[in-house]
Amino acid sequence: MKITDVKVFRMSSVPKDDDWKEGWNWLFVKIYTDSGIHGVGEGSLQFKDHALTAEIEEFTKFLIGKDPFAIEYIWNSLYRRVTWTGGALTMSAISAIDLALWDIKGKALGVPVYELLGGKVRDKIAVYANGWFEVADTPEEHAKAALDIVSKGYKTIKFYPFKGTYVTTPERINRGVDLVKAVRDAVGPDIQIALDVRGRVDFWSALQIAEKIEPFNIAWLEEPVQFDNAAVMGEFARKVRVPVSTGEQLYNRYDFEPLLEEKSVSIIQPDICHAGGMTELRKIASAAETHYVSVAPHNSNGPISTVASLHFSVATANAFKQEIFVSFLDRYSAVLTNDIPIKDGFSMPPDGPGWGTDIDEDVLKQFPPTEYTPVESEPYVEFF
Repeated sequence: MKITDVKVFRMSSVPKDDDWKEGWNWLFVKIYTDSGIHGVGEGSLQFKDHALTAEIEEFTKFLIGKDPFAIEYIWNSLYRRVTWTGGALTMSAISAIDLALWDIKGKALGVPVYELLGGKVRDKIAVYANGWFEVADTPEEHAKAALDIVSKGYKTIKFYPFKGTYVTTPERINRGVDLVKAVRDAVGPDIQIALDVRGRVDFWSALQIAEKIEPFNIAWLEEPVQFDNAAVMGEFARKVRVPVSTGEQLYNRYDFEPLLEEKSVSIIQPDICHAGGMTELRKIASAAETHYVSVAPHNSNGPISTVASLHFSVATANAFKQEIFVSFLDRYSAVLTNDIPIKDGFSMPPDGPGWGTDIDEDVLKQFPPTEYTPVESEPYVEFF
């Protein structure tokens, strides 16, 4: 079997009749072979899909004629091909290609991808809901939205109560704490609540936040400080009594090593679209396991990212939970040929060989990619 062609497809993350202009595009790759089997991957990189497309096109020159079963060889060839490698763009391109190759191999052998990973260690994985609060502002609105998502069976929810600039004020901290209290009071003690700070506060403000939220039994505190200094993250983690997580902006096992060695986090959150695909995520998870650190794959991307993460999670011993953006589920259902099953706060991969599903190219036309790049919507633009 040989690779004959590689194609890139893009779709908007919001419906074409939606007036919310801050959406981004999801980017998919399909790799075709001379056997008639194709595989699909995803490397969605918010607002950078043109650059990502160009990188994939460059990689295509190498891929044509290669054996798609040689996943490790292809991964290392792409990663080591030049002196300057790594980073979000290159790793997202590698991720998309890698995921498509795993899909091909599963289809060709007639087995789900999780079987290629050694088989399932669990039949289903607990999911946590993100994106349930997008129109909420006040404590009352957050409480109402939290009750609504919990009524749909989700046992763990995550949100961002500490929005704003990097320069923190007591008023902003207290407002965030008020939102946390409102959500906890609404859902009761048995629902897990995770908070994502997105590194938007300074070190000492983050310590204040950790102290103030402790009574609300927080499941984990995500990126309380910036992700790129493992020593500072470790110092923070040792000063607080809430589990710390990070990892969505780290791109390979080498980026995660300082975090693990420093014992900075209880949970790592690599993104299968950006951290080297299935091939690299397995190695990151294995490294984390030696430090007794759990893995909860980050997932704010499209449907193939979600499906691939589910295959990873049901086959990985130290997988903890899987992120699901509930505000995207209608688009997932529309574009997938076999939908993602979610019930009572758990999910599993769709049934079938490879990923068990595919992207319906005809349906993609209902979600044309946007060419508008809303720089002001980037989460870190109003940083100071």
